[in-house]
Amino acid sequence: MALSRASTADEVVAHLRTLASEENRAGMARFGIATDRALGIPNAVLNPIARQVKRDHVRAAALWATVIREARLLAILTDEPSQVKRTQIDAMAAEFDSWEIVDHTAHLVCEARLAHEIIPAYAADEREFVRRTAFSTIATAAMHLKKEPDDTFVAWLGLVEAHAGDSRNFVKKAANWALRQVGKRSLTLHAPALAVAEKLAASSAKTAQWIGKDAVRELTDPKTLERLKAKTR
Repeated sequence: MALSRASTADEVVAHLRTLASEENRAGMARFGIATDRALGIPNAVLNPIARQVKRDHVRAAALWATVIREARLLAILTDEPSQVKRTQIDAMAAEFDSWEIVDHTAHLVCEARLAHEIIPAYAADEREFVRRTAFSTIATAAMHLKKEPDDTFVAWLGLVEAHAGDSRNFVKKAANWALRQVGKRSLTLHAPALAVAEKLAASSAKTAQWIGKDAVRELTDPKTLERLKAKTR
């Protein structure tokens, strides 16, 4: 049966099961993707399915409830941002167990215009994947929220600096990503992002030092600077 906008969650899941691959599932584990509830379907296959079935808020909730990795990714990809509320994201966050799910959810948070609520609240949350959501959302916003004023990102840089001592792998990598993306957003934001990066690089704390040094390396790369200058021409 071909999938369409009218397809139910059960029909979508039944189709996903026909695409399961144990070989792919094993490969995903090597990239730190939680595979205990995965079918082993790559995102390159899931994305066209998402376009095929289109958006449906009710079906997205049903897909999320299956707890299957691929169904949850489709839930995120096909939800209706205008229908997504903070309570829904909070409930999803309580079940986060993979950086991949977090980073996809960051897009939904931005699309649903919840970034201003989610970012400070989740940065303050001690749960690893929830805090990662804050920084992943900053990085995503820096890339996709084109109309967001620079002052917003300057304020969010303060959160990166405040939590740069969190040594947990999925947090520190997201904090680094956020710092780099803000610095690459515009020439105006490059200077404050680089200042934070240099401050962290000079820190005696190993995690902050790593986040800072890696960001300084990219933000001072001539290719990065040339791309930023090209944006202003």
